[in-house]
Amino acid sequence: MKDFTVGKEAKLILQFSVPLVLGNIFQNLYNVVDSIIVGRFLGKEALGAVGASFPIIFALISMVIGVGSGASTVVSQYFGAKKIDEVKRTIDTLFIFFLGSSILITILGIAFSEHIFILLGLPDDILPQAISYLRVYLLGMFFFFGFAGISSILRGLGDAKTPLYFMIIATINNILFDLLFVVVFKWGVEGAALATILSEGGAFVTAAIYLNKKHPIIKLSFRKYTFDRDIFRSCIRIGLPTGFQQSFIAFGMMAIMSIVNGFGTNAVAAYSAAMRIDSFVKMPAITFSSALSTFVGQNLGAFQEQRAKTGLRATLLFSTIYCIFVSLLIILFGQNIMSLFTQDPEVIKVGQDYLVIVSSFYLLFSIMFNLTGFLRGAGATLIPMIATFTALYLVRIPVAKFLSGIIGVNGIWWAEPMGTFIGMMILMVYFRSGKWKGKVVIQKDESD
Repeated sequence: MKDFTVGKEAKLILQFSVPLVLGNIFQNLYNVVDSIIVGRFLGKEALGAVGASFPIIFALISMVIGVGSGASTVVSQYFGAKKIDEVKRTIDTLFIFFLGSSILITILGIAFSEHIFILLGLPDDILPQAISYLRVYLLGMFFFFGFAGISSILRGLGDAKTPLYFMIIATINNILFDLLFVVVFKWGVEGAALATILSEGGAFVTAAIYLNKKHPIIKLSFRKYTFDRDIFRSCIRIGLPTGFQQSFIAFGMMAIMSIVNGFGTNAVAAYSAAMRIDSFVKMPAITFSSALSTFVGQNLGAFQEQRAKTGLRATLLFSTIYCIFVSLLIILFGQNIMSLFTQDPEVIKVGQDYLVIVSSFYLLFSIMFNLTGFLRGAGATLIPMIATFTALYLVRIPVAKFLSGIIGVNGIWWAEPMGTFIGMMILMVYFRSGKWKGKVVIQKDESD
């Protein structure tokens, strides 16, 4: 556990972020490795099938993950206020919620997966494998939510190292299972999905056993859990706007995918691979935002507003340095990176165009996410939701549809930085207005 209310702000955030960044990098290697092995050994149709499943998976889990992020903020604020009993009740409440949600999402996802793919206009040569991959993947939802819940709670307590250790082991297992099931056993895309389930399940079970024996606060036992309605309402109040924000992103990704689908299998495969790369390299910037949320939550819970703002400035500096570096890297070596996934020259060309266009504007993305992280830590999650909705539905999707009709598939890629710029400006105006103040769960008169 880490107390962020004392000590040098920049140093604390950096120390907390490094294992968090590494953990998220390893977590994203799940998807990257799946796509590389599938693309190399099963072809571009299978690569497109795996990539087409991602927006649907994201749409199914986005609201639940949003509530989980609200719980992480509640945990960090209670911990900053040294209210340990409330921290424990928040943990209990979150895991009961995750259990019920995982069952519901698995049932709904399996039942409607085929209809969703057809509605999105997925090419016929990709459709059967996409349905198979998604249905197997969804069987592991409980493990996914369980491990995500543990990681979220530990981050709220200032502990980023423990999830990292389990994630490294899980990622190694995922690579080995992928090679075994896809290359040796030749189980196709279903094998890739099964590899992810077994790896995530192993991470959750071993983490739960370890925490039950070693952690002073977190004890996972459903027989002893209690559901606290008041705390859940706080999680909903803070997390629901984030859940809607994530849902907007998810359904927006599905809308973008439907536009890409209209350009055929090569475009779908290229977008699937490039999107994996894009998500992977953006992850450190997103992680800085997550670390900032915990830092801000604890300090505002302890009524140290200026310290929270100093943390934002430090995080913006770290993110800027990273984004400049990674943007140059992708612009110079985008073609080589795409060739890891496929040897098809047309797929590589389309994916390279995506990477060059989008990566040139990573700094805008980073600023937007850091402001979102600060406001989320403050409990002010409504405006980030509005900013996301505006950027995606009022700018990116209409512009993508319009430009793709004029300049082809590259018009879809140019729409992303345009939307990001608008979202960033909305968040910047709101942050400077100071209207986010007073949104914390812990009010000052309660602590006196």
